[in-house]
Amino acid sequence: MTSTENWLPASFVHPLRVDFSESIYLRPIRASDVDIDLIAVHANRDMLWEQYGEAWGWPPVDMTLDEDLADLARHAEEIERHESFNYAILSGAEGGPDQRLLGCVYIDPPQSDEPGARPEVSWWCVADAPPALSAGLGDFVRSWIADEWPLSAPAFPFNG
Repeated sequence: MTSTENWLPASFVHPLRVDFSESIYLRPIRASDVDIDLIAVHANRDMLWEQYGEAWGWPPVDMTLDEDLADLARHAEEIERHESFNYAILSGAEGGPDQRLLGCVYIDPPQSDEPGARPEVSWWCVADAPPALSAGLGDFVRSWIADEWPLSAPAFPFNG
């Protein structure tokens, strides 16, 4: 386990909303996103396991609503403490019946205290994401991190 102290300047304020396009945006994930998150995770479980399974052991085969709720609540608490960040990629009106989770972006501290350890950034989007999101998410995330986050040479271990 690594210390998350000092991986970000104390004065850093994390973004509360970032627009990918006119209809797609990112914001910190919340426990109240559990219903739309569970749908996205279950529908894309094989792809997510291939990407994160070995490293994170996630997502479990039969993740329940309660397990996902606990996971999202933990993410929200970590965001508030600036320990790590999980941004939901969303479309539709905030809290509305058409709101949909299209994926996530994770921004994590270095995974060790060893010299040269770097913060880690990764992302995923649902298999049926709008083509512009699927094609442009990697470039968008890399630019957003470079422009708005005080991270020096982050690693992208799951996205090449």
